[in-house]
Amino acid sequence: MRIGIDLGGTKIAGVALDGPTELARLRLDTPRDDYAATIEAMAGVVEDLERITRQRGSVGIGIPGTISPPTGLVKNANSIWLLGRPLGTDLEARLQRPIRIANDANCFVVSEATDGAAAGAEVAFGVIVGTGTGAGVAIRGQALIGQHGIAGEWGHNPLPWPDDDERPGPACYCGKSGCIETFLSGPALAQDCRLAGRLTAAEIAASDRPEAHAALARYERRMARALASIINVLDPDVIVLGGGLSNISRLYENVPRLWGDYVFAAGAEKRVRTRLVPARHGDASGVRGAAALWDTRSP
Repeated sequence: MRIGIDLGGTKIAGVALDGPTELARLRLDTPRDDYAATIEAMAGVVEDLERITRQRGSVGIGIPGTISPPTGLVKNANSIWLLGRPLGTDLEARLQRPIRIANDANCFVVSEATDGAAAGAEVAFGVIVGTGTGAGVAIRGQALIGQHGIAGEWGHNPLPWPDDDERPGPACYCGKSGCIETFLSGPALAQDCRLAGRLTAAEIAASDRPEAHAALARYERRMARALASIINVLDPDVIVLGGGLSNISRLYENVPRLWGDYVFAAGAEKRVRTRLVPARHGDASGVRGAAALWDTRSP
């Protein structure tokens, strides 16, 4: 049995798999800003899955950020209470077994490139737009990691071709301003919508108010520019969206309609052949990829 855990900024999801067959699934809120409680919550999900299935499984974890190879500590996580912590060591001590950890976007893109929306693609780019804006690259179904473990971390590049009112851009937790994440995450969309009160990204997407439509139009144009920069560098066969904002159906028509203005030579060829698609496995993709960390082909 393979157990996968997807540690997100707002939720922890867990799944138990026997091959491709799902045996059990659990989900709970992430104990934000509490490292010890986060360790305990993840361990509790593993133990509950094993109690439900009456089996012991390997454990793979997808995290927002990555483990620094020189130090073994978490870096580059927008869940900032994880930063500088020995997450792998502490969770192994709590569970009394070895675990494997990878970036959550790498887990996501490998899942989709294996038997999801990017199956068969030579090059796939997977984007998680939710609490943050993470991304990963799969080449022939294998995650591209890079020398610093940051391959695909496009969310912490500046928004390309910014309008005057987008400079210098919102402050980012990474210490810079104007990062793509500060424009494309769920909280960024909510902040940009000029409606009284605090609406979530999902509420904005469902709203008929002109202010909500205007915020979504700005969001689509920003996403088109940001993804065009990826097409210009990586030229992927397919871009797969996951995370809460991937459920906004209008993105899949409007963003590709807009990105041709920014893709190099697209005007001469009349169209961009890269496809923008929703994740086939939805919220399950990250946990499936995390469970697969113990397979021979793993991110």
